[in-house]
Amino acid sequence: MKKSLLLIPLLFLFIALPGFNAVAQVKTLPSPLEIGNALKQALEVGTGKSTDQLSAVNGFFGNAAVKILFPPQAQKAENTLRKLGLNKLCDDVILSLNRAAEDAAKQAKPIFITAIKQMTLQDVSNILLGSQDAATQYFKRTTTQALAETFRPIVQNSLDKVGATKYYGDAANVYNKVPFVKKINPDINDYVAQKTIDGLFIEIAIEELNIRQNLNARSTPLLKKVFSFADQFKKF
Repeated sequence: MKKSLLLIPLLFLFIALPGFNAVAQVKTLPSPLEIGNALKQALEVGTGKSTDQLSAVNGFFGNAAVKILFPPQAQKAENTLRKLGLNKLCDDVILSLNRAAEDAAKQAKPIFITAIKQMTLQDVSNILLGSQDAATQYFKRTTTQALAETFRPIVQNSLDKVGATKYYGDAANVYNKVPFVKKINPDINDYVAQKTIDGLFIEIAIEELNIRQNLNARSTPLLKKVFSFADQFKKF
């Protein structure tokens, strides 16, 4: 039987599983409302923590998993510029790209909250009993477009504010003057917006895995009750 069953029949199925005392299990089983509330609570905490971490100073720059470097098509340019002794220019570019991402990440939380509020009973069931990154995949499906549309103007403003547009533009222009090299595009906006989104999903996946695997991360009685139920169900 598929694990994507709606939660009410799922609860009755769980009670009927061989080896379980039906009366004892009924007393401890979470209700569908508790399951929905617990999952949404967990997702609000997880996405909130992820966005808070990444939007802090050095949230991107100090995190090797999400740190934004020169775009792949510009890495040869970076190597050339460093060989020419322009290390500081390259370092300024990298720092400013990450500062722009940290600035933009502040705007992600409301988008995730909206996606959580719009979750259906089927979404709740699929996430609770799904793969280790089921919630992350849900957010990718439901928020990527909104994040991209929101981030583009914010990233552009952030790039200008922290000097990234100037630094990267200067680096691109200097490199483009080197004889016989393939020119690079000095526009960095879309790249930083996408890397900001990628970084958010990386952190959300980490938080999701934490709450699924770490009992101490289930910080409320409701979270403990619901995720313990999910742990037991997945064994069958």
